Amino acid sequence: MATPVERALRVGGHCVAANSISQVRAPWDGEVLAHVAQAQWPDLDAALALAFEARRELWTRPAGQRRTLCEHMANGITARAGELAEIICREAGKPVTAARAEVTRAAWTFRLAAGAATEASGELLPVDLDESARGYLAVSRRVPSGVVVGISPFNFPLNLAAHKIAPALAVGAPLILKPPPQAPSAALILGEIAAAAGAPAAALQVLPCDNAAAERLALDPRVAVLSFTGSARVGWSLKAKGSRARMLLELGGNAAVLVAEDADLESAIDRIALGAFGYAGQVCISVQRVFVHRSRHDAFLDGLRERVRGYGVADPRLAATVVGPLIDVAAAERIEGWLAEARAAGSRVEGGARNGNRLEPAVVQGAPRDAKVVREEIFGPVVLVDPYDDLEVALAQVNDTDYGLQAGLFTQDLAKIRRAWDVLEVGGLIVNDAPTFRADSMPYGGVKGSGLGREGVHAAIAELCEPRLLVLGNRG
Repeated sequence: MATPVERALRVGGHCVAANSISQVRAPWDGEVLAHVAQAQWPDLDAALALAFEARRELWTRPAGQRRTLCEHMANGITARAGELAEIICREAGKPVTAARAEVTRAAWTFRLAAGAATEASGELLPVDLDESARGYLAVSRRVPSGVVVGISPFNFPLNLAAHKIAPALAVGAPLILKPPPQAPSAALILGEIAAAAGAPAAALQVLPCDNAAAERLALDPRVAVLSFTGSARVGWSLKAKGSRARMLLELGGNAAVLVAEDADLESAIDRIALGAFGYAGQVCISVQRVFVHRSRHDAFLDGLRERVRGYGVADPRLAATVVGPLIDVAAAERIEGWLAEARAAGSRVEGGARNGNRLEPAVVQGAPRDAKVVREEIFGPVVLVDPYDDLEVALAQVNDTDYGLQAGLFTQDLAKIRRAWDVLEVGGLIVNDAPTFRADSMPYGGVKGSGLGREGVHAAIAELCEPRLLVLGNRG
């Protein structure tokens, strides 16, 4: 068993003494992986003061410098790819193949930001629409709103941190990031990479802290933008507390998939199985509800069961592992309770046996619409499968949720695709793939209880900035 890594607290580029240390344990075997210093409010206050003071200087730095910094971030991630993948695998319990893919995506996220840093950010506006404005000229440009606070979750501890950091670096907005307590090391390494790349001390400060301190940080009036990815309960609670900051909230999901009668069934089974059970379902766009046309339902269910038989819970360090552990025992116990509730209500539940924080994949049929496995975000290796006869009824069932992040549709019929795109209340419709698909360049986010605003580098830059108008008159 290796000696735990000691991760110090750095505020404004300087190491500071920590009064509190948190242990980080591997979800798979409980090994202590790291001792991580925890920021207290004086540390966060100092970081805020530095960021607030530097906000104007940072955004006026030349675009070429911001581009170069993002490029160096990408190169730094690539140089430490093996280390980062191992850390993600161990701290978050993510299968190592998926952890490696996350590292690749994070590097790409910073490369996208490098390109965005030098793109035109303004427009010439026609204001001389009547005689009174003859000769006037208006120009708008995009400027950062100010200090950004980012709060990132454990399930993508590197790339979701990157989606907060990269847009901020690209536009010159100072960012204070609170990494997840379960898996903080990847984000802390991003802080090291930024320092090595020559980033100003105020540009990025990564400060682990407890939830009470994070809330105080997020609600501080010096914060202009709060970018939060996590549970719907916490995200909406922060919004309700009246922060003056603009809110970018990426919250929970309850993703549904429709499998039409003309679907490529083998492809649908493969993608849905991986989308439901990969990384033990700990993805906010994990497949949770599947509606299959009755003519294909039995064949789909047989194929899905076959895939599940090959998905036993295994050590995430093994390359063949698809389903690893849940992040902790409490998460597994919660899901076990929801499955028991579904059984008691007459649902058929196949699988779902629990051993500590390890939960076997489960397939649920016939769950009542008020069951927690239907209404809430499971965030675990559970999928519901039900038949449908009429497309319009199935579309209504997809919409029958408080969430609206992404949905999937397997069909070759353009009319069905257009109808679903018109009707479904989601941030994105993914056709002929599972709703777990996400490209880092695309605008990503949800409606209803799933959040506010959009991530993806270009979309997030718009969220971090505001237009500033210049009007040139024709009078001396």
